[in-house]
Amino acid sequence: MPSRLDDELTRLVSAGVLRQYQADTLRDAADAEVAAALADPGRPQPQPPAESSPAKPRTPPTATHSSALIEVLGYIGGALLLGAVALLTVANWGEMGQAARVSTGSSAAVILLGAAAVLGVLRRHEQLSSALASLGCCVAGFATYVAIEGETGRVIGVAVALALAGAGLWWLAGSSLLVATFAILSVGVLVITADVLTPDTGSADTSAGIAGTGFILVAFVMAMLGLVRDQVTSWSLAGAAMFSSSICWLIQERGEIMALAVGTAGPAALLVAYGRRQASAYAVVGCAILLVIWPTALYQLTDNMAGVAIGLVVASAVLLVAVLLLSRRRANR
Repeated sequence: MPSRLDDELTRLVSAGVLRQYQADTLRDAADAEVAAALADPGRPQPQPPAESSPAKPRTPPTATHSSALIEVLGYIGGALLLGAVALLTVANWGEMGQAARVSTGSSAAVILLGAAAVLGVLRRHEQLSSALASLGCCVAGFATYVAIEGETGRVIGVAVALALAGAGLWWLAGSSLLVATFAILSVGVLVITADVLTPDTGSADTSAGIAGTGFILVAFVMAMLGLVRDQVTSWSLAGAAMFSSSICWLIQERGEIMALAVGTAGPAALLVAYGRRQASAYAVVGCAILLVIWPTALYQLTDNMAGVAIGLVVASAVLLVAVLLLSRRRANR
């Protein structure tokens, strides 16, 4: 009685799938395997594969639309609150008394900071919590300025807003607080320059130089924050602070050299960071600073478009050489 293997091989040969010599080879190999198994009874026998249990249907992942909807509603709520405060103050600022002005700003700050604090305690929607906290810090600083008024009010308002932003950065990790911190520090530089460090008899040129130095300090602070928080955002904002410093030095009398130095050091650091981290924001900010500061500073130095063109050719040559060196270094790795 022919075996099942013989029947199957015969059928495959008849169908033209196998040649006769191939079927004979397979039959001989099977006979050898059976003979070896009979000669060694202790040899483990191949077991037929067990019937696999029917696969359980996968459960679809839980939709996250509700989470996104909550964040969108939170952003809209914060924006509507600020819009209402802005409309109220613009339309009725002259008619509002001191108490009404302070209470309006304080209420908005408490609502924004309170919502951010609740979300922070619950560890929910960190980006939304950071955004609400950043808005609350700025509103709280403005409310403090309204309550105290004058030069003292501006300085204390900046200090209050900066303290709240620092507490938020220590607690939360959202990039919105980094932007708020940069904005508060920038306003603080202008306030301290105008109200504290500039004498009454000082000129605008002197104030511009002081502000330029202050923005360099802002860049240093943002660079340090990049070591513990969102590095791309922090270092990009540090580049923006260097750009602001360059603009201030351009206003300063005979400050073009300093503007070129600051406007080159900042982009150089960003381009080095881009080469290491491959974050496009570094390249965009760095190139934007170079394209604005270099032509402007060179024109103020030479008062001649030809001098600007020569300076730009030199700058482009330096950049191209740097690109070639970096490319060669990467190719050798």
